[in-house]
Amino acid sequence: MEEFIIRALLVGSFLGLASGPLGCFVLWRRLAYFGDTMAHSALLGIAIGLFFNVNVTVGVVMVCFLCALLLLGLQQQKKIPSDTLLGILSHLALALGIIVLKLMPNERTNIESILFGDLLTVNWIDVAVCAVMAGIALITLKIIWQPLLLISINESLAKAEGVKVTRYTLTFTFVIALLIAVAMKLVGVLLITAMLIMPAACARLLAKTPFSMALYAALVAISSVLLGLFMSYAFDTPSGPSIVVSCASLFALTLGVSYFINSIQKKSFHDI
Repeated sequence: MEEFIIRALLVGSFLGLASGPLGCFVLWRRLAYFGDTMAHSALLGIAIGLFFNVNVTVGVVMVCFLCALLLLGLQQQKKIPSDTLLGILSHLALALGIIVLKLMPNERTNIESILFGDLLTVNWIDVAVCAVMAGIALITLKIIWQPLLLISINESLAKAEGVKVTRYTLTFTFVIALLIAVAMKLVGVLLITAMLIMPAACARLLAKTPFSMALYAALVAISSVLLGLFMSYAFDTPSGPSIVVSCASLFALTLGVSYFINSIQKKSFHDI
């Protein structure tokens, strides 16, 4: 097996381990559009990192975290709903990022690779960084699992129980920002949200408990990476979009099987 394929498989597996369980909380808290906002903010973070000549990963994490803080502040008012605020921040960050990149005179940046990623170009440093990111994400998620789950079920009840909602929400947001900062090179800024949402949605059709859903989501994410890389290698298609298509195919398959099983169970029940 080619070495670049091994590196891609390792990085994709680490990404799936982290994105699957995190995506469950994105789904439980109905924050799908929040993922889009964070992903679009990542492009602005890249532009700022290049402008100030600092590591783009640091720029992405900082911008995503600042956007999350801004969103939490704006949500204190009740006149404008959260989805509207997310839409404004999402498109503003994306537009500003593209403008800043285009206005930089001496910077040659491949915007297509930023938007859609290329998992087949990763090196061993990327493998190590992704492994560390996955470890941090999973350890942090294990620590905040119970309070974050309570917040996801009923935020008012969590507050009544004395849970520091803002603290755990910011911690979760920081982990999401870290994941996006690392994954943007792999599947791209515009596709990372799919890796958060689709495996979790697929796992929701299979699981009966929150923990099993997180486990299934990680397995589906890793399987999507493996299938997507095979498709990319066999048919010479872009790796990032190939992974997303594979993930969507697994979701469609799971949805069809789930519907078929439910139909049989209902038919059996009526026969009784």
